[in-house]
Amino acid sequence: MSWIDSLFGRSRTATPPEVRGLSYENPSVSLSNVMNFMQSLQFGPGFDVNEETALSVPAIWCAVNFISGNMASLPLQQFQRDGDGTPVRIKDGRLAGILSGTINDDCLTSFKWRSAATSQSMLGGRSFTFIERNKAGAVINLWLLEASRVTIQREDNRTRYIYRDGAREVTYQASEIIDLPILLRSNLVAHYSPITILKDTIGMGVALQQYAARFFQNGGVPPMALHIPLGSAAGNQRAAIDVEAAVREANVQGRNVLVLPMGAELKPVGFDPEKNQLVEAQRFIVEQVARMYQLPPVFLQDLSHGTYSNTEQQDIHVVKHTLGKWVQLWETELNAKLFGPRNTSMYVKFNVDGLLRGDFKTRSEGYSAAIQSGQMTPNEARDKEDRPPKPGGDRLLIQGATVALEDPIPTDPAPAGA
Repeated sequence: MSWIDSLFGRSRTATPPEVRGLSYENPSVSLSNVMNFMQSLQFGPGFDVNEETALSVPAIWCAVNFISGNMASLPLQQFQRDGDGTPVRIKDGRLAGILSGTINDDCLTSFKWRSAATSQSMLGGRSFTFIERNKAGAVINLWLLEASRVTIQREDNRTRYIYRDGAREVTYQASEIIDLPILLRSNLVAHYSPITILKDTIGMGVALQQYAARFFQNGGVPPMALHIPLGSAAGNQRAAIDVEAAVREANVQGRNVLVLPMGAELKPVGFDPEKNQLVEAQRFIVEQVARMYQLPPVFLQDLSHGTYSNTEQQDIHVVKHTLGKWVQLWETELNAKLFGPRNTSMYVKFNVDGLLRGDFKTRSEGYSAAIQSGQMTPNEARDKEDRPPKPGGDRLLIQGATVALEDPIPTDPAPAGA
């Protein structure tokens, strides 16, 4: 058990008997045991660090929603190379409709599927999607599997996925499963789970949230120790209960004065949020989560160190180093599983330009520069904006007189008598 587990009184196993039946009159109970001490201050029962508790940390919720939402919102397009290797976008094929519309007969949209699959990978470390094909081998449905029910086996240099559906087990071949691990182990079969590997950091974030909530729910009154003259154990217990009820009643009525029994004294015990830098600790958790998912803190709504210049650079960073990794993971897996490992003509690709969908000015300036430098035709730019092509819009242009590249370059007439 780590120091964080001890400090915040949480355990990933059953609570020990000496804690469940806490009695300091029992010589077998150690008064120096930190966990027992914090349990006696009613910091609440222990909790497990899992996907549900991890999402209760706002920074993790924000990171998961940011990355999964962006991966789901990027246009996913299908292409085929023609005879000379030129990529041609397929817009009307069945697979193109699945990838950009609904992925199965249950009317699950591609946005929901990609968002849920990315979220599973970010939290549990991996996601699995079953590819359903017809007798001709064409993809007809994609079904997202519950990752906790999947077991991976590797025998005879072949990977198999076993899915437990109640009492029934279904075995899938590697070519039938879209497998998205965030980080594989050295055997290339098992994977690392961020929630498990970084449980202490996440647990500290959860504990800070719970402590802050309890502190303010208690009217900002920290845990108290009641000092009274020695008496019977039953009398001391009744006095503590009465004083606790009086404190809560004073909070409800907004009174600042509390009447205590003769000779009794209240002293705060535990953490002072200001002295223990509760706000700074929560900000540190944001920075740790940013490291976990390789996200600049500005995308977790932390602008404490943000300036105009470094925020712009972080915007570039998130596309190149954060989303770029996820785009590559999705594209390579989809291309290998949808078209086969030996395919060289068909492929799918995310249009990262979709991140600029809400920035019309930047898109227009980019199209203008690409058209005037001969990198893009006007109709290609119109296609990216879902606009119909125009006659003559398939010619490459170049800045100058803005003439077509195919037109001959005019030459000066030869001088007379030459």
